[in-house]
Amino acid sequence: MNSDNDLQIAGDLLEVPHLLQAPREHPATVAEFAGLARAIAEDRSQWAHLVQYDATSRWYHRLRTGPGYEVWLLSWVPGQGSGLHDHGGSSGVLTVLEGALTERTERGTRALGAGAQRVFAPGYVHEVVNDALEPAVSLHVYYPGLTEMPMHTACTARETYDEVDVVTA
Repeated sequence: MNSDNDLQIAGDLLEVPHLLQAPREHPATVAEFAGLARAIAEDRSQWAHLVQYDATSRWYHRLRTGPGYEVWLLSWVPGQGSGLHDHGGSSGVLTVLEGALTERTERGTRALGAGAQRVFAPGYVHEVVNDALEPAVSLHVYYPGLTEMPMHTACTARETYDEVDVVTA
């Protein structure tokens, strides 16, 4: 039998501290890293004033670090690209903040507009390029922090393709 008295007997579960999980100070799961990237993307005050554009090379700035992870801000003028590469032993979340980027992999080409996210596992081989006529800005979260970025040629890119997820806004 359910009644208001039953609720009073059971009490409010939110008042029982041992049943609540403490909020994490830092992300620990793929979903939490993707959420961190979305939260930073939504709060322009954290990154917009830092962005610079460099016509000679891609500009990048380490925005934040935490236990075992790094957050990077990158800008891309038209025509700039990363070259075909992977991120060694690091997993990553790429989020387009402004503009549009193109991701090329062995499986094809994907257009990424503002708000698009790509989540990838260690060893994922791709190339990111600004094929648009306007500059672009992206946010990159790496776990563990990025220690290597091996470059690939078209023939070695086929060795590894380990896509985890695609999230678009």
